[in-house]
Amino acid sequence: MRHESDAADVAAITLRIAVLLESGAIPERVFGYLAEANDGDHIGVWASRVHTRIQAGVTVADAVEAEGGSWVWVACAWRIAVAVGAPVSPALRSMVGVANDSRAASDDVRIALAEPAATARLMMWLPAVSVIMGVALGFNSLAVLTTNPIGIGCLVLGVGLIILARWWTRRIVAAASPVSVVPGLRAELMAIALAGGSSPARARQLVDDVELGNGDDSAEIEQILRLSVIAGVPAVDLLRASATAMVGQVRAAGRLRAARLATRLLLPLGVCTLPAFFLLGVAPMMLSVITSTEVPL
Repeated sequence: MRHESDAADVAAITLRIAVLLESGAIPERVFGYLAEANDGDHIGVWASRVHTRIQAGVTVADAVEAEGGSWVWVACAWRIAVAVGAPVSPALRSMVGVANDSRAASDDVRIALAEPAATARLMMWLPAVSVIMGVALGFNSLAVLTTNPIGIGCLVLGVGLIILARWWTRRIVAAASPVSVVPGLRAELMAIALAGGSSPARARQLVDDVELGNGDDSAEIEQILRLSVIAGVPAVDLLRASATAMVGQVRAAGRLRAARLATRLLLPLGVCTLPAFFLLGVAPMMLSVITSTEVPL
C-alpha cells in the first residue's frame, strides 16, 4: 500500500479492523491477523508495518498515524476513543462513515468538473490542428513559420500564448477542484469523545490536541454545544447531524464551482487559444499565399 493511502482502501481496511475488534480481538493483535491473512498483498504489507511498530512499543494510534494520509483521521478517532474509555470499534465505524460521505462529495465534484476540463484540454490542440490543416490544404505553412521573419514572430507568439493558456487553464481547474478537507471531521471526533462519557471541556481539549489540518469549524461546534445545553438534547446527535450537513454544503459548493468552471475557461480560450489559432494557422496560410504570388514587373 502506498504511504499516502487511498481513502477507499483506508475505509475498507478500517471496517475490517472494526469487525475484528467487535469479535473480541485484542487491538494489538488485529494487525498481526491482517498481515497473516493477507500475506503478500498491499493490505498485508501495510498491516505488517503497523504490527512491527506496535511490537516495538509504539501505541496503536501512533503506529497507524505513522502511515500518513487518511490513516491520520483513523488514528485520531482511535486515540480519542481510548482516552475517554469508549469502544474503539464504533468510533472507527463513525469515521468510515464520515470518510465515505466526504469521498462521495468529492467524487460528485470531480465528475462535474470532468467535462469542462476535458473540453478545455481538447481546445488546447486547436492551434496545432490548424497548422496541420494548412499543410494538408497545400499551404507552405511550416516553411513560413520557420523561415519568414513574420512567420517566426507568429510562431514565437503563438507558442507563448499556448503555454500561457495551459498554465491559466490549470490554475482555473485547480481552483475548482475538490479540497482535501474532510467536512465534519472535528464534529465527528467531538461526538466520539462525548459518546464515551467525556465532558464537553475534556472532549474539546482532546480534539484540539490532534493535528488535523482540516480547517476550523470550532465556532459551529460551540454553537451546537450551547444549543444542546439550552434545549436539553444530546450533543452527540446534534454534532453528527452537523457533520452530515457540512458534507452537503461542501458537495453543493463543489457543484457550483464546477458550473462556473465552464464560463471561466472561456477566458484563456478567448485571450490565448483563439489568437494562437490565428497566429499558427490562419496567418501562415495568408503569408504563404502572399509570398508565393509573383508580382509582375
